[in-house]
Amino acid sequence: MLMRAFLILVLCTGLAACSGYRRPPSAFHETLTMPYQLDSSDRLRIIVFGQTDLSNTYTVDQAGYISFPLIGNVAVRGKTQTELANLIAQKLRQGYLRDPDVSVEVDSYRPIFIMGEVQNAGQYNFVAGMTVQNAIATAGGFSSRARQQDVDITRQVNGEIINGRVPISDPIRPGDTIYVRERYF
Repeated sequence: MLMRAFLILVLCTGLAACSGYRRPPSAFHETLTMPYQLDSSDRLRIIVFGQTDLSNTYTVDQAGYISFPLIGNVAVRGKTQTELANLIAQKLRQGYLRDPDVSVEVDSYRPIFIMGEVQNAGQYNFVAGMTVQNAIATAGGFSSRARQQDVDITRQVNGEIINGRVPISDPIRPGDTIYVRERYF
């Protein structure tokens, strides 16, 4: 009897090790409460009050820059909206405007990517407040073979790519890649 219990324990431990479950690191969920950091493909509405020629919509390029009139290329990647507004105001003060008042808004976020067992895998627009379940609905819903309890998400946190398995009720961030796995039975 003791030997049978031991064999069952070893078998269950071996199966658990093969499951591939990756509990997300704490930084994975901490990003949900941090201020949004700008990155490539974000579209920004930048307003310099009283300066209609400078106020416009700018897209962050693949290198993480925008080209802003008068001051040239501005590094955007990793900055918050407030940090970018302060940086642009600081650069405009250097011989262009006396006291610029700059506002930065996200016009549209970088896309999310949905792969695996969904009806229409691909790239989709991110909407603020989106959950995994909302994203899957955007992709046409689960396929008939999908594991519907949880998904794998790849997310960039402080320049590092991390992966985690989360329930479908979890919120997502712009730039996330969601992978819906196939169920076993």
